[in-house]
Amino acid sequence: MDWNLLALSFAAVFVSELGDKSQLAAIALGGSSKSPKAVFLGTAGALLLASFLGVLIGEGTAQILPERLVKAVAAVGFALLAVRLLWPGESSGD
Repeated sequence: MDWNLLALSFAAVFVSELGDKSQLAAIALGGSSKSPKAVFLGTAGALLLASFLGVLIGEGTAQILPERLVKAVAAVGFALLAVRLLWPGESSGD
């Protein structure tokens, strides 16, 4: 097993998941539930399934498309998201 890749994957997902909508939903469910263990198992299972599907799709894509193309598409996608986040929004108060 590649321990460096394992640590990098863990760190990347852990940091990216902090403070996102799924964590806020888990906080809300855990705070209003009588069974926080069930909330933990449900949210952990959902994250595991989503990650598993991402890995499967990534592996399948890597077998069909060249790595350089996949990286280029990902880079363009992230760049578009960054530009969209920085773009000033229209005010709806008028």
